[in-house]
Amino acid sequence: MVKLKFLDQPPRFLFFTGKGGVGKTSVACATAIQLADAGRRVLLVSTDPASNVGQVFGITIGNQITVIAAVPNLAALEIDPQAAAKAYRDRIVGPVRGVLPESVVKSIEEQLSGACTTEIAAFDEFTSLLIDSALTAGYEHIVFDTAPTGHTIRLLQLPGAWSGFLEEGKGDASCLGPLAGLEKQRSQYKAAVDALADPKRSRLILVARAQQATLREVARTHEELAAIGLSQQYLVINGILPQAEVAKDVLATAIFEREQNAMASLSALLKSLPLDCIELKPFNLVGLDALRKLFTPAVSINTDSDATSLAIEVPSLSKLVDSIAKDGHGLVMLMGKGGVGKTTLAAAVAVELALRGLPVHLTTSDPAAHLSETLNSALENLTVSRIDPHAETERYRASILASKGAQLDAQGRALLEEDLRSPCTEEIAVFQAFSRVIREAGKKFVVMDTAPTGHTLLLLDATGAYHREVSRQMVGSDVHFLTPMMQLQDPKQTKVLLVTLAETTPVLEAANLQADLRRAGIEPWAWVINNSVAAATVHSPLLRQRAANELHEIETVANRHAHHYAVVPLLKDEPVGMERLHEMATSNY
Repeated sequence: MVKLKFLDQPPRFLFFTGKGGVGKTSVACATAIQLADAGRRVLLVSTDPASNVGQVFGITIGNQITVIAAVPNLAALEIDPQAAAKAYRDRIVGPVRGVLPESVVKSIEEQLSGACTTEIAAFDEFTSLLIDSALTAGYEHIVFDTAPTGHTIRLLQLPGAWSGFLEEGKGDASCLGPLAGLEKQRSQYKAAVDALADPKRSRLILVARAQQATLREVARTHEELAAIGLSQQYLVINGILPQAEVAKDVLATAIFEREQNAMASLSALLKSLPLDCIELKPFNLVGLDALRKLFTPAVSINTDSDATSLAIEVPSLSKLVDSIAKDGHGLVMLMGKGGVGKTTLAAAVAVELALRGLPVHLTTSDPAAHLSETLNSALENLTVSRIDPHAETERYRASILASKGAQLDAQGRALLEEDLRSPCTEEIAVFQAFSRVIREAGKKFVVMDTAPTGHTLLLLDATGAYHREVSRQMVGSDVHFLTPMMQLQDPKQTKVLLVTLAETTPVLEAANLQADLRRAGIEPWAWVINNSVAAATVHSPLLRQRAANELHEIETVANRHAHHYAVVPLLKDEPVGMERLHEMATSNY
């Protein structure tokens, strides 16, 4: 077992965060197992709205503390935002049901039906784990597997945001109703802020891959979280290809050199952090045996064949782009687990459509996405934008103050300004920006790179809540109306591409996302399996074993989940810049 710096004299709270797909869940689960195996009582908590901790252990966990029978001393909890929101609503509405008029109770329930309530409820559960309570008293360590970076930063900022908001006496206006239950939690939020800022109690582990873009994001995350008081940070670079794998393998050599160059160019900020490196493993990190091997050096693999290439014929991304282009316009949304390559694939699809002379707006709703770094230059017919939560919130505040605020006296305007400083406001602003962008799809292509699964589902929750409210108001009216949800549900207007990797957990998560979308009346159009080793030709024993492992997952997608699908191989060069993106979208493998 390798001695890891981030596990040296660990404090009670350990937070694992980073860009999606870097292995946060695997590292967090392996950490919890190692601490439990050492005799420590451990609670493993997932704050990711699209948690897969249960899948990793092969059991159902859910929104209650569940003992992991196969690991003495270990229990786990997945904070389910929807279940938390229901409990939160019941806590607020229950005492007034039968006391207030039914019309008032219904109004309160409507105010509590949106994504803002979902976020607050999940945050409420999160902070309850950071305070001394009967719930956590029996655990020596609480290990948090958090959502991808952008969502985690928001979650860790919320204790301070809500605590400050309440301390200043704000939230007395409307704020959509969810604030009704926050006042009671004032002391809990202060205790959470204190715990997060105490290096003796909390340690933040930034998990990354040895990739330039991922390490740049980790540097940004480091600064943002240090700014809110999380000063004790460690860096883990996960999934590094061992040097022994490069012999006689062009692809393995390119990957190894790319990773070594990325690590050599670490920023001064990251170089100052304690660093651990974890080697890439030939197996999927599912099950206890695999997790217990994560922190051990890779073992040499003997294989008989000289090279492994894909044993089944698969369609390329170019065929999907051909079908999309025939429509002339429409909304193309790429969804999936963090780290599967949605941003790159969205850019590749948008570039290819623009090169065909079609007008395209490429945008992202991912707080951590940086399209400009992927594109590298401008292109005729292509407009690029980002739904920036901060910028959209400021725009929304200014708009409301200019409209509603103009008709208020000084006291009323002051109340409105206080209300608009609530963290709830961001959810409304982002939803409005999302709605504004997708309306353009009636005249051009709008290609949207969405945030990782959990955050996207919260955005769709807001979209659904808006649709229900508009539909309720239009009952009995002859006025024609079109909501964003109706646009997403119309296959003639919207094509949803689910992006995954040929690995057990990403495929399971994409299948779960597909089920969630279908419940919302949205039918995914195609799946894209990205970065496939099986679609490339490799000689490295480790990569050949990974390629063999992929075949089952590719067949599962083709035969059980997808109407249409494509497989994109793991590439020798990173797909950055117009030329490489064009190659990615047009090559037939």
